Amino acid sequence: MTQAAPKKLTALVAAPESGTEPHARALTQLWVLVGRGVGGIVRNGEFIFAFVAPVLLAVCFYLPLRSIMDSDPGMDYAQFLMPIIALQSVGFVASAAAMRAANDATKGVHTRFRTLPMRSWVPVSARLGTNGLLLTLSITCATATSLVMGWRPHGSVAETIGLFAVAFVVGLLIAAVADAIGLLSDSPEATSQALSLPILILGMMSTGFVPESQFPEWIAPFVRNQPISQFATSMRALGDGSATREILMPTVWWCIGLAAAAVVLGVFGARKAAR
Repeated sequence: MTQAAPKKLTALVAAPESGTEPHARALTQLWVLVGRGVGGIVRNGEFIFAFVAPVLLAVCFYLPLRSIMDSDPGMDYAQFLMPIIALQSVGFVASAAAMRAANDATKGVHTRFRTLPMRSWVPVSARLGTNGLLLTLSITCATATSLVMGWRPHGSVAETIGLFAVAFVVGLLIAAVADAIGLLSDSPEATSQALSLPILILGMMSTGFVPESQFPEWIAPFVRNQPISQFATSMRALGDGSATREILMPTVWWCIGLAAAAVVLGVFGARKAAR
């Protein structure tokens, strides 16, 4: 970002149209900051990776494993693989969110915002809005890739909406946790790497790519109960119309846990930014 850009941004968020009410001014500031975030996504090429990531997953897993997995009775690998393609795509959004938050922290952007007549919720909501836009793009690209593979939703309209709602809510909560971690971090690069590795490991050691029966018996309980597996199971059930309360409740509890973690880490991150 050039020296002129922060000054222009400061002028926009500090002095919106004269005579505006505080609420209207806050909304104007929110709009400006979301635009700033989207501009950063475009400049950094994050939107390009949102297109590429699902395709790479399909090439790396669907093409080599399709014939093997489809040989099992009742297995349609395109149907099976769709949830993990969406979930791994939203994992990329989380890593990007953490890096953006950490970059702003190291550049003193949060300190500058605290000196402006801006409500505390505006920067947080702007980052969440930016992550939501990138998340929507990632899920759309993952869906398009899955449709090309042969995936089709077989549940009701409500269940299909629920499938995408799970992916979006999970992605938004993970991005919120990652954003808070980025505020606490002193190194954007280290933060991104530290988040990418757990997401990758949980994805590989889940029922996203292969059924639980393909894992050794000693690790099967972890594979079955960890969050990525539970999210994938819920999405598959919503996709094929077999969703029940018992299948969906673990996902609900994991989402509540992620929301609690986001709030706690966000409070610590805000306190650090205020120092």
